[in-house]
Order: sequence, then structure tokens, then C-alpha cells
Amino acid sequence: MSPRSSSRRAVFLGAVSISAAVAVTAALGEPAAAAANLSAAFARTSVWTSGYGGGYTVTNRGDTAATGWTVEFDLPAGSAVSSSWSSIRTQAGRHYRFTNATFNGTVPPGGTANFGFNVAGTGLPTGCTVNGLPCDGDGQVTTPPTTTTTTTTPPTTPTTTTTPPPTGEIVDVSTAAQLQAALANAAPGQAIRLAAGTYRGSFVTTKAGTAAKPITLSGPANAVLINDGPSGDAPDCPAPTAGWDSGYGLWLASAPYWTLRGFTVQDSKKGIVADNSPHTTIDGVTVHHIDEEGVHFRRSSADSVLKNSTITYTGLVQPGYGEGVYLGSANSNWGCHGNSGGVDRGDRIQVLDNHIGPFIAAEPIDVKEGTSDGVIRGNTFDGRGISGQNSADSWIDVKGIGYTIEGNTGTFAPPGTFANGYENHNTSTSPSFDNGCGNVWRNNKSDLGGVGDYAIKISSVAKCAANPNVVYASNTVTNARSGLTNIPVTP
Repeated sequence: MSPRSSSRRAVFLGAVSISAAVAVTAALGEPAAAAANLSAAFARTSVWTSGYGGGYTVTNRGDTAATGWTVEFDLPAGSAVSSSWSSIRTQAGRHYRFTNATFNGTVPPGGTANFGFNVAGTGLPTGCTVNGLPCDGDGQVTTPPTTTTTTTTPPTTPTTTTTPPPTGEIVDVSTAAQLQAALANAAPGQAIRLAAGTYRGSFVTTKAGTAAKPITLSGPANAVLINDGPSGDAPDCPAPTAGWDSGYGLWLASAPYWTLRGFTVQDSKKGIVADNSPHTTIDGVTVHHIDEEGVHFRRSSADSVLKNSTITYTGLVQPGYGEGVYLGSANSNWGCHGNSGGVDRGDRIQVLDNHIGPFIAAEPIDVKEGTSDGVIRGNTFDGRGISGQNSADSWIDVKGIGYTIEGNTGTFAPPGTFANGYENHNTSTSPSFDNGCGNVWRNNKSDLGGVGDYAIKISSVAKCAANPNVVYASNTVTNARSGLTNIPVTP
């Protein structure tokens, strides 16, 4: 949105009038009104040759809660915000406006809220305002006093508490601090049980289970994990780092043999991320309202399972990166995530009996190059809300090798962009990889809503002559513009 000088002037004059009124009543011995007093501080969290990552911390220095915030600023010519998170962004020319997301609009006295963004270019923000007033403070909203008695509330000093490391085979937690302690000190064979409630914070573990003694984190659906991050200085490649909050709802980092069951992750930058954490089982979880992707098996988190889960409303901030389920990494990111001979080998991952969609902004499932031998079976895909950004225009895009895709049901209806039900592509990352080859489709039911061309569009034909993709006649399609598939069907 464009800056509105007259509106800001009215707000400023209103603030001056209120300040004058407060001064008069104070001189008369009447109590001052309670107020929220917002400031916003900018910091760069990472810098590279052609740009940087940064963000603002909104702080309430007043004595009542702020119930919403808007931060605005300008960038010089040659610099532009390329992506953002934990906020709603609008733009008019070089002027940017960031409004709170649903989960970080209320800022209690002494509390903070954060949002972040990446900038293409090196120019820094100028002319910052928060709720229409300068970011260095005095963003007050006053409310009438409820009594005529003057009271003085001393500043609240945060209480430092120590959460002892949990012990025993069963660890029951009911607060964010207890959950963080349980994740930090988890041991093979432990069962961490979440009580119903909301858990806000950074939740990450680097503790490994074993095949004989996996670690379990479970809770009811109304045990909700929320991460208001990211914040701090990010490393060049994502890894748990002191002082940096990734913004992930739950992060397993070099933590194999975990089972996650039953709870909900929402309102975070990413939902659940498994990095270098093979043999992860995610069963019956709910993931929704996520800035980017919902569930990501990354850095060779092979032999993992996602089942019986529901994923909706992803890509709220970056639609082209809002996959429901992401298997592996694009080869352009193997420099960070290619920990198996330079490749992200998320092999033999199973995605079973999940409900994915609606309003998955990118593909409900994206199968990346370098991964192989996975199974995608029994899932229901609701394609409403697929954005079309970053080539997202199908239920599944398969660039992996030797996947079995069977028994799934997919539908599409507006709104959204939809080209084909299932798409297949070959990427030339290495002559040793037949990326996009040897995949099999059977018993899938597709309703393309009169919009999509093929239920199964195979692009890797000539490149996969030695290891062809196979579409069986057991697949069915309705409301397709072109038909079942573009290649001969196998009986």
C-alpha cells in the first residue's frame, strides 16, 4: 500500500492532542490513561553479495497490551523485498507495509513480536513507522482509566526459572520450557507426552533414538506447537545455532529414530523439518497455517514415514515455496543439504493415507531429484488453492527415481492454478542419476475439475528410455481436458 501522508498526519495530531490531554489531566492530579507504547528495531541477520536477510522486533514499552501492529518503511532504488515471513506484506513502489500475522498481533507489556524478510539489493530501510508513528517509540494508543485512584505499577522483572532435565521412560510436559528441556535431554526409549495447550517457542532436538529404542513425542490434537521466529543471525546453511531461531515449528536435526504422533503444528515459518534424521515416523499430526512448507524430509532423512496426517494452508507468505510435503532438496541446495556424496538422499520415504489440502500453495507433494524408491499411497489431495507460482500446478511433481504412486484420490476445483494431476520431470544433475525415471502409477483416481489436461503427464520419455515411467490402466480420470496420460497405457 502507498504511504498515506494525510492519514499519518491525522494520527500524529491525534497523538499530540492525546499527549496534551494527558499532560493537562496530570497537572490537575487526575490519573494518566494506560497505554501501549510500540517501538520497532531493525537488524540484519545475514548478508550476501547481492542482498541480505533482516527483520524487525516490535516491542511494547507501555503498560497495556497492543492488539495489532503495522510497520512501514521505504527501500532505496535498486533494492526490493524478495520474500518475508510472520507478517502480511503489501507494497506500493518502494514503500513496504507489514501487518501482523494471526499469531503475533498481540504484544503484551514488555513483550515483543518479530517478522523477517529477505532483500535483493543492499539498501537498508528508511522512514520506519509503527502504527503510523516513528519506530523509535511513542507509538501510543490510550484507553480511559477505569478508576480515579492513581496507582503506580512497578516494571515487571522477568523471573528466571530453571527447568530440571527430565528423567524416566515417560516424560509429561505442559509448558514450552518443559518441552524444550525434554527435547534437549531426550534419551533412547523415552516417551515425551504433551498435555493439551499451546506451546510457543523454538522446539528443536539433536538427540537420537535407536532402532530398538526410538524416542516418541505425542499429544492430543489440541496440543499446539507455534514458533513465532525466526530471529537472530542465521548460519550459511540451516543448523541449530546458539542465538538463532529457525522459525520451524518442530525441528529434528541429526535426530534419527523419532516418532511424532497426534499433536498440531501451526503458525510457524516451516512446519516439521527432519534434517539428517532417518527413520522418522510422523503419525496422525495436523499441520496448518504455515508460511512455507508443511513437512520437509531433508538432508538424507531416509526410511521415514508420514501417515494418517492432515496438512492444509501452507505457503501463506511464500506461495511458491508452500509445499505440503517436501521429499529431499533441489539440486541447487545440495551444497547445504547434500550430505550423502553431495546429494540429498531422502530415499525410501513413505507417504501413506494422509489428507493434504486444501490451500496448499505449492504442490501437495514435491519429490526432488536424487531421491529414490519411495511410496506414495492412499492419500487424498484437495487441489483448491494451488498457486501456480514456481511451477506449482499439480498434486505431485516427481523428479525422483523408482517411486510407487498408487491408490491416491485427487480433486481440483477453483480457486487455483492447475495444469495436470501428477507431473513428472527429468533433471540433468548427474549422469549417474536417472532423475524422473522408473516411477509407477496405478489405481489412482483423478478428478481434474474440467481444468487440468492429463491426470498423469510424463515429461521424462526420451531421457528415461532405459528406465521408463509406467502408467497402468487401473488409473482413472474424470473431467480432464486431454485424458488419462500422454504416454501409452500399460494394461
